[in-house]
Amino acid sequence: MKRIRGEKSEPFSIDQASVRATISARHAYDTAVSTTLEIVGEPTLPEVKMHLVAPNAPATARVTANELCIKGRSSSYVRHVSIDLSGTPMAGQFRAGQSFGVVPPGNDYQGRPNKVRLYSIASPTWGEDGHGQIFATTPKRLISEEMITKPGETQAHPQLILGVCSNYLCDLKPGDDVQVTGPSGKRFLLPTDPSKHDYLFLATGTGIAPFRGMLQELLAGPPAGSPWQKSWTRCGSRIELLMGAPYNTDLLYDQEIQDLAKAHNNFKYHPVISRERRVDGGKGEYVHQYLERQLDAFKDMLQNPRTLIYVCGLAGMQIGLFRLLAAKGLAANYLTIDETIRDIPAEKWTDEEIKRRVRHTHRCMIEVY
Repeated sequence: MKRIRGEKSEPFSIDQASVRATISARHAYDTAVSTTLEIVGEPTLPEVKMHLVAPNAPATARVTANELCIKGRSSSYVRHVSIDLSGTPMAGQFRAGQSFGVVPPGNDYQGRPNKVRLYSIASPTWGEDGHGQIFATTPKRLISEEMITKPGETQAHPQLILGVCSNYLCDLKPGDDVQVTGPSGKRFLLPTDPSKHDYLFLATGTGIAPFRGMLQELLAGPPAGSPWQKSWTRCGSRIELLMGAPYNTDLLYDQEIQDLAKAHNNFKYHPVISRERRVDGGKGEYVHQYLERQLDAFKDMLQNPRTLIYVCGLAGMQIGLFRLLAAKGLAANYLTIDETIRDIPAEKWTDEEIKRRVRHTHRCMIEVY
């Protein structure tokens, strides 16, 4: 199920390449690619509760906090919104990595009741309060323009679109009620025994939300008095977070993540900025480009059967990662590659071929929107 944190995401380009000439010889790069479901190092994930509250009968929760979570002055407006689930079936029943639904009030432009929108939970399993009663999410305000054909008309006209649900969430004040559903999702989760794995987290924009919860769960731990405190153990595994943003000021939860990195030497934080020059003077880059440039530092991790890859952010960010893993001979146990493109150099795969012919395994977890 596609996760939606707002009403619209930026489109990504698709290379419409012409039909290729047949390539008779297998490409020289390492072709050790998993082609079966026998994945080395596959994680065991916990059983989770899902759909305790249905979209046609949402539960009433209450906002407890609403604050900006960007690093500095930015053209984007992203907020950290905390929601109290007390008294609903969802209280204490969600996990880091899951999502939940919000049903905004009112009707759409066709006069139909607004539908549920899904948002990532940005909290650990014990929530913001340590008791699983309050969780947070990270909505981004949406402003765009679309061509709309109104009922009874035959011609489309430009119309300013304000994201119905994201802007609604961003406008809520502490004490306001909000209609919620869920939780949803059973694959984008930490394993039952986190110490058995190492973690490569790749995020862009509001895709940082589930990783905030996961990092707190792996490293920070529950607060004093939390019922989770007795069973929690700090994870000493290697954890790497690559966080992509257009500008440095667009980074989300930046100080909080920096503090975690300073406090835990097994965790490294890599901000990746695409529209500013790097400190060394190089041009900006995307997450997969940073990973390729720094591959010497990550190669041993990617070859380690302990490693799990998690990707969350804009649709299309996984395409560069898949191409990189295959081109560098690192796809084994992360990807399955269709035989129709297996003999073609990965650098020549089109985006459309990657979308249709490459699949991620349970060691490479993808949530894009």
